[in-house]
Amino acid sequence: MVSLHLVAMALLSSSAAREITFPPVSGFANQQVLGHGGEIDVTAGPAFAGLTTYANLPYVHCLAREGQQVDKFDIAILGAPFDTGVTARPGARFGPGGIRQGSRRIDPDAAWDIYTGKNVFYDFGSKIVDCGDAPLTFLDNTIALKQLDTSHRIISGRASNSSEYPIPRIVTLGGDHTTTLSALRSVASRWGTVSVIHFDSHIDTWDPRVLGGGVSHYAGVNHGTFLHIAHEEGLIRNTSIHAGIRAPVVRPRGDLRNDLRCGFEMVKARDIDRIGVSGVIEKLKKRVAGSKVYVSVDIDVLDPAFAPATGTAEVGGWTTRELLSILDGLAGLDIVGADVVEVAPIYDNPGETTVLAAAEVVQSLLRIMVAQPVKN
Repeated sequence: MVSLHLVAMALLSSSAAREITFPPVSGFANQQVLGHGGEIDVTAGPAFAGLTTYANLPYVHCLAREGQQVDKFDIAILGAPFDTGVTARPGARFGPGGIRQGSRRIDPDAAWDIYTGKNVFYDFGSKIVDCGDAPLTFLDNTIALKQLDTSHRIISGRASNSSEYPIPRIVTLGGDHTTTLSALRSVASRWGTVSVIHFDSHIDTWDPRVLGGGVSHYAGVNHGTFLHIAHEEGLIRNTSIHAGIRAPVVRPRGDLRNDLRCGFEMVKARDIDRIGVSGVIEKLKKRVAGSKVYVSVDIDVLDPAFAPATGTAEVGGWTTRELLSILDGLAGLDIVGADVVEVAPIYDNPGETTVLAAAEVVQSLLRIMVAQPVKN
């Protein structure tokens, strides 16, 4: 039997093998390496250089004191490092930093969407900036949420470059889901009541007496009650909807009745097996049609296989691709605010699966926000 080694040696020594050549296509062989007397451009460094802002966007001190000059912007990225409203694993206070870390590979100059051929950051004329994190105390939830309320009010009170949206819209990086309450207070004060599309494995409309035990007002404001409180404060419309729900409830009948009272319908996680991605999109868009919309994405809407780094992981969730496809399908809605929350990087794996997914979800939200809404 002739060994494979001898066959390989024979092929390499044959004239046919020696004559195989590939013509140059890039001209790389003719390029000269700069650095020894040549000029190297460092005005636009690689994605992993410089400050860690979301997608390497410019940083703007959006919370500057009154009288200080702040350039106009249209969409603000705001971190909310808060995790003392969780009922399970803490760690989401580091979520804003984790999401930014996951976004470092995103280059605004090269963020061309392969499906639409458009650049999310430049083709639509919206200036997007990173405002850094809101300064929140981690010792008092009540004060921290007031600080977040104030941060939202300052940023959303600035002038934008857009006639369609004359004040900036905010995409919040959480932080646990309690932080969405401040965002809803902000959008309601600027745009009126909104329909909420709530991507989550949990309903988050629990009565504070149920999830909080009625111990104190402080204990009742948490990441499972904020939508109930938003309803009680008159911030959201009775045309809101959950997507991806699969977690248990505390009271099988009472919690679902209260959920309906708070204005929500529901798409369960396993509904996607029956109606598909397009069916989910149709239900979401039909529910919120004709209203201004706030989109909240709890990263635990994804299965833990795709997003393990979260406070209350629930198995049986959607894939990252399914979620991104559903978000893309929301194009045309009048979205006045959004968030990605419950990212707790300490529980991520070495491949940083969760923060990469969260960063991509933020980019999808930006994509549907910068496109002009379809007018009825």
